[in-house]
Amino acid sequence: MSDARQAAAQPPAERLSKRVAELVSCSRREAEQYIEGGWVSVDGKVVEEPMFRVSTQKVAVDPDASLLELLPVTLLLHKPPGYDALAAPGEANRQVKPAQQLLQVANHAADDPSGTRLLKRHFAKLTATVPLETGAGGLVVYTQDWRVARKLTEDAGVMEQEIIVEVAGEVPPENLQRINHMQSADGRPLPPVKVSLNSTGEKSSKLRFALKGVHLGLIAYLCERVGLEILSMKRLRIGRVSMTQLPIGQWRYLQAHERF
Repeated sequence: MSDARQAAAQPPAERLSKRVAELVSCSRREAEQYIEGGWVSVDGKVVEEPMFRVSTQKVAVDPDASLLELLPVTLLLHKPPGYDALAAPGEANRQVKPAQQLLQVANHAADDPSGTRLLKRHFAKLTATVPLETGAGGLVVYTQDWRVARKLTEDAGVMEQEIIVEVAGEVPPENLQRINHMQSADGRPLPPVKVSLNSTGEKSSKLRFALKGVHLGLIAYLCERVGLEILSMKRLRIGRVSMTQLPIGQWRYLQAHERF
């Protein structure tokens, strides 16, 4: 049979949502929900776009498919140094590397304990929250949930952050005392700071900072005031949520029981 005849013999392509509606005897909107929920496969591969066109392919709906509302998600990223925490992916250039571009399927932590089914829609309409220095690494939060975004914004002044700062050389106890009792900068009050020695050595020491109302440049300012040279910074915790063992450059879902 010629190619033209084969093409003519093929059934016309139709939207995946129409095929699913016929398969499970549901409305077109319900079919779209099944597809967007990641419950539909085409020739064995999950397809999440209701507009996808199918003809002779095998379309299957997972027997465990649910029409429960797809809830907004929050993603926790272990940002590597050198990435901008708040820049949008479209802002990428030689000077700016948006950390949000790391939110990809390939970078999903293998041991994510949340149990959340990964969907393409989870990477859309994310709001970046809680700034972090470009040169620093550690926990960055991206969310689709307006309630999470509002809490992280409105409670920024009272929500404690934990940051490990590596500095050159040993740190005299009096330097820690000076930082802990530093109350103002150029006549302006500083947020409360608690700093303690995490580890020490001849070449470098690690300090644990616990701060509320932290802003970009604050830790650098505090260290500079007492003559400490910063080698690296890593944010471990925001409020009550920590990175735990999340590998650098990878992300996981916020678990249902976790609250900032």
